[in-house]
Amino acid sequence: MHILRQCVIIFLCLAFGELVVDLTGTKFPSSLIGMLLLAFLLTIGWIRLEWVKGISDFLLAHFGLFFVPPGVALMLYFDLIAAELLPITIATILSTLIVLAATGWTYQLFRRRS
Repeated sequence: MHILRQCVIIFLCLAFGELVVDLTGTKFPSSLIGMLLLAFLLTIGWIRLEWVKGISDFLLAHFGLFFVPPGVALMLYFDLIAAELLPITIATILSTLIVLAATGWTYQLFRRRS
């Protein structure tokens, strides 16, 4: 499938996520809504994996590049980060533990079912 068509599918899911956020006024990330929509459409078979595999492989191969601008921007806020280091550290540790526990419980739940 042409790369343009693959990009259009990805961007339509992202645009739908933007639309949902704009219409509902939620603080939920629109990119996450778009990603969930894409996963749902792949699951029910409305979109085939081959239709988005090429662009997805490309984006995943260059994933590290997406972290360069935010990493550089962090340097601009070094004073703010230093002033709030303790709350940031506590939030990071707690959220990591919560995600770890949720992942373990989800794995156990699916393991029992199969």
